[in-house]
Amino acid sequence: MLRGGKPVERARMSDIALERIREAIVTGELAPGSKIKDSELAEYLGLSRTPVREALARLVDTGLVEAKPGAYTRITTLDRGDVEATLAVIEALDQLAVVTAVPNLTDEMIGAMRSANKDFAAAVKRNDIGRALTADDRLHSVIIDAAANPLLKKLIHQVHPQIHRIYYRKFSSLLGSQDSVDHHNKLIELCANHDAEAAATLSAEHRRHLGGLIGELFDADEFALSD
Repeated sequence: MLRGGKPVERARMSDIALERIREAIVTGELAPGSKIKDSELAEYLGLSRTPVREALARLVDTGLVEAKPGAYTRITTLDRGDVEATLAVIEALDQLAVVTAVPNLTDEMIGAMRSANKDFAAAVKRNDIGRALTADDRLHSVIIDAAANPLLKKLIHQVHPQIHRIYYRKFSSLLGSQDSVDHHNKLIELCANHDAEAAATLSAEHRRHLGGLIGELFDADEFALSD
């Protein structure tokens, strides 16, 4: 007979550690390039070292953490080539999600998207980065869930934190404007009209627009480690 109690508990604690470390990376609490020790991180989080080590190993797979056995474990730097590659992947995944989701969207789902964008607009006005990104995630999660593709959802959730930490550091330059609110409104209306192709095209165009802005920030050396 299987005895799954302890492994389940370890997995749960590993998930908690993963979420908290990922959030610290996205918000910049753990800065790009900074070295980390699992013992110190475990003490800071109030967890044992085992789930922290497991979480760090999983974060290596996502590209948020890099490790050289016996030498260091550190938060990955904001590398332009890696960011551009991630943006290309996100653009493709978003298009697939939108095309797949739009035929499945209900009036209730469209209402949820409008509510999320209302909260997003209010957060942008207050320059509340955390609430803005949470509202943005809520809006796009409606589409991701409606796509009803577990693998697609997993892939999107895996790559989004790479870009979220850039959004968080340079929110006002990237998402902190009426442009993003207007984009959401246009996307919602296309979704409400069940125009999947136009909605996917708009989503891709917006991703490319953000990619261009991010490129300008790299050109201006706005992602220096001391930033």
